[in-house]
Amino acid sequence: MARVDGGAGSSRAATLSDVARLAGVSIATASKAINGRDEVAPATRKRVLEAAEQISFTPNQLARSLLAGRTGTVGLLTSDLEGRFVIPILMGAEDAFGAGQVNVFLCDARGDAIREQHHLKALLNRRVDGIIVVGRQTDPRPSLGQHLPVPVVYAYAPSDDPADLSITPDNRAGGRLAVEHLISCGRSRIGHISGDPAYAAARDRLLGVRDGLQAAGLELVGDAMFSIWSEHWGRDAAAMLLTQHADVDGIVCGSDQIARGVLDTLRDLGRRVPEDVAVIGYDNWEILATNSRPELTSIDANLQQLGRVAAKRVFTALDDEKPSGTEYLPVRLVIRGSTIARR
Repeated sequence: MARVDGGAGSSRAATLSDVARLAGVSIATASKAINGRDEVAPATRKRVLEAAEQISFTPNQLARSLLAGRTGTVGLLTSDLEGRFVIPILMGAEDAFGAGQVNVFLCDARGDAIREQHHLKALLNRRVDGIIVVGRQTDPRPSLGQHLPVPVVYAYAPSDDPADLSITPDNRAGGRLAVEHLISCGRSRIGHISGDPAYAAARDRLLGVRDGLQAAGLELVGDAMFSIWSEHWGRDAAAMLLTQHADVDGIVCGSDQIARGVLDTLRDLGRRVPEDVAVIGYDNWEILATNSRPELTSIDANLQQLGRVAAKRVFTALDDEKPSGTEYLPVRLVIRGSTIARR
């Protein structure tokens, strides 16, 4: 590893500060340039990368450099450790921090505000450098406040305070993406079966479904159907939908569990999937999607990427740049046999 002369015959490892000083930019700008962030001008990025190369500073030194003089610990405060949404977010955050670079203290508040405050105090007493707060659903949650001594990033469940920085999946875009895929498969009589309308995710996905239909000059078949996030509801709702609208040829489901129930009813009624009716789920819960008959096309919320982005935003805030507002991350379409028949 290259060393930087520290005077009196000593040398030390090159740091991000050295790169910034040599390139004539702030540490925040140097960090963005090395990370490939879009908001850095090409000429500035070139200058930073040339400076990094000149003193042999490599991107894998970034975390060490950012954490110089800090405790190297980050708190991850969740309200639903058993939930399948939290674990991939945690894994993504740990990936971004880097094995052996940062210690993550994981605290599960179990949805209890008093327990959350207890864990928050414990994390601050440990002098963590930052905190990621992970919610169990995409509804806004109460802010921890603006007077904490460390940066806080909210992941999945956004903060209700626009002064905070929140990272959440773009459920509206996901609903639109689902409809656009069905339309691209030649479907025009599309229904929507979702879960609890009290959830922001259910409402946002419906908005996206309507966006996609309107853009194609189509209307939703019947009313959007809401109840609980379960296979049982999916079976019942599909039966009702097909009784009232026998010509439905595509169904967007608010979750993979609901979609599994829809597939059951279609099979019971002798409807072929995807030839007669194409079905798309949401969440890309692989154990459900890949064991469905046929395998289930689904919208993936990219939760590991969400965790990685949240971790990077903590690093950015440690670097004295404190963005705010809600950042909506793109979701992705995973195509399987429930919308496109295997050849």
